[in-house]
Amino acid sequence: MENEIEQLQKMYDESKNIVFFGGAGVSTESGVPDFRSKDGLYSQKYDYPPEYMLSRTCYDRQPEEFFKFYKDKMLLDGIEPNAAHLKLAEMERASKLKAAITQNIDGLHQKAGSKVVYEVHGSVLRNYCQKCGAFYDEKYMKEANGIPICEKCGGRVKPDVVLYGEGLDGDVWQKSINAISNADMLIVAGTSLVVYPAANLVSYFRGKYLVIINLQSTYEDGRASLVIREKVGEVLGQIKA
Repeated sequence: MENEIEQLQKMYDESKNIVFFGGAGVSTESGVPDFRSKDGLYSQKYDYPPEYMLSRTCYDRQPEEFFKFYKDKMLLDGIEPNAAHLKLAEMERASKLKAAITQNIDGLHQKAGSKVVYEVHGSVLRNYCQKCGAFYDEKYMKEANGIPICEKCGGRVKPDVVLYGEGLDGDVWQKSINAISNADMLIVAGTSLVVYPAANLVSYFRGKYLVIINLQSTYEDGRASLVIREKVGEVLGQIKA
């Protein structure tokens, strides 16, 4: 991997407007389970498949089942940023990284110190009453018995997370497109680019260097300047920001 790190460092040094686009593989090194690996959520046994348990249909029709799964698998204790999150925050402080776009909902980029983060699938750290809009944090959701209810009006509190069957936030989506369109280097990491529409974001890149860091192949490998088949934190941790 030494030669690949040298190539990545050279590309990084030459670039002035870098954007990062990451998926579940960015947070697995922090102990957050992904969906598609052999130990991921898709490989575990539940009464319903994960796609249904995290869908708007389940939320509306079987909220007890939804929140049981959500609290058990989405609200994780003791997770901390790993080398990838920390390095990206360092890159931002060095004025090289202009934005971190993430499909993850764990808030680890912000916890590591990143300021410009576009969460295309939302965040477990934000929760709002569907009736009055009151805000509730992750702790409130964890400690709620059964379905979380608003203390102010009695409405149901919904995670600010894009569920299966829901559309993405238009403002976040447009900001992500703008960032990638203006980048001279795009680092795509920890994603196999199979979750749409988020995977389409890469198509907006017209810059010089497209770098893909992922353990599995992606459909964008053929046009990438550099492909590294290693863990994201192990790779980015070696870059001098």
